[in-house]
Amino acid sequence: MAAVTHEADLKAREGGDTGRDLNGVIAALLSDLAAVQKSQQSKWGYKRAASAIRNLEEPIETLLQPDGTLRKIPNIGPSSTRVILEVLQTGSSPTVERAIRERGRSDDVDTRRELRQHFLTRHRVVAALRDRTLRGVRRDDRHGDLQMHSVWSDGGQTLDDIVRGGLARGYTFCAVTDHSYGLPIAGGVSMAELEQQHREIDQLNERHAGDFRLLKGIEANIRADGSVDMTPDELRTLEIVVAAPHSALRSTADQTPRMLKAVRTPGVHILGHPRGRMYGSRPGVAAKWDVVFAAAARSGVAIEIDGDPARQDIDYDLAKAAVRAGCLFALDSDAHSVEELRYAETAIAHARLAGVPADRVVNCWPLDRLLKWASAAWDRDK
Repeated sequence: MAAVTHEADLKAREGGDTGRDLNGVIAALLSDLAAVQKSQQSKWGYKRAASAIRNLEEPIETLLQPDGTLRKIPNIGPSSTRVILEVLQTGSSPTVERAIRERGRSDDVDTRRELRQHFLTRHRVVAALRDRTLRGVRRDDRHGDLQMHSVWSDGGQTLDDIVRGGLARGYTFCAVTDHSYGLPIAGGVSMAELEQQHREIDQLNERHAGDFRLLKGIEANIRADGSVDMTPDELRTLEIVVAAPHSALRSTADQTPRMLKAVRTPGVHILGHPRGRMYGSRPGVAAKWDVVFAAAARSGVAIEIDGDPARQDIDYDLAKAAVRAGCLFALDSDAHSVEELRYAETAIAHARLAGVPADRVVNCWPLDRLLKWASAAWDRDK
């Protein structure tokens, strides 16, 4: 492994052109340290510390006190503090690099580092939301969220929770997009369950008429051949269909045909977390994305920026290519609980860094325009 020995190298791995972010650098090093631990207790301790740094809203540098000590941060113990101070003082961490070398894990850690590119820490998200020089969509432009999960599949929130959470954020609509029956590992809903869910949605919409609309949605699974795991008649029972890949996410094989077939499928509205990548663990789908984005633009399918901090998919760099292709966008939280609705802010930050205009974001449209666009998905040629 080529050892990371100075701040510029670390910065390049963690943020590309988004600027200096020591929060991301330190969180990544703590994740590296977690990966090489033999003790499960130590592993989880460093993972918690990495998460704490990734979720800081202020730059880590501001927590360094005049006497050279670090202000107290929850879930940060003495060993993690030592790593943080090393980076703040020298731009690198001999402690981490020595542990990696001694455990013989250099190749594994190098791979993990490559899989962390273009992820934003919470500090970078907050900075992008506040940066008035960025010309992209703003937080207040959005009227709703179009991907989230409930207790009907793998979520922890009820439909009523989603409505109340949306209203609390000033939304006028949200779509519940539980997993389709083709993904049983995520608690995919059967068509009979979906019918029951729709009756509950109708009752909620009657109760909140004029203030909020809960849309009947699904997160359909994109199979290996690019088809979705629901029939056309089944898709017609839904108002919003998010099609997303959940398999072959570590393959290096080109999957452009798979993604092209998905965005050309009548009834599909949003290409959800298009790569299916995960922070530090998998790269996601490999495809000629310029080709996929051009096809999506022609079909009127929105490209999702999934704000789940572990996904951030697509990221600001890839989103720039989608902007050039003329794509529509969906900026979603992928929330599985009310608290996770704030994940949408990560999606907005990526969109702002990519210069995505509000008019190209379907979440920013009035409900009548959104529904008109959604109904047009059935006029698409295969």
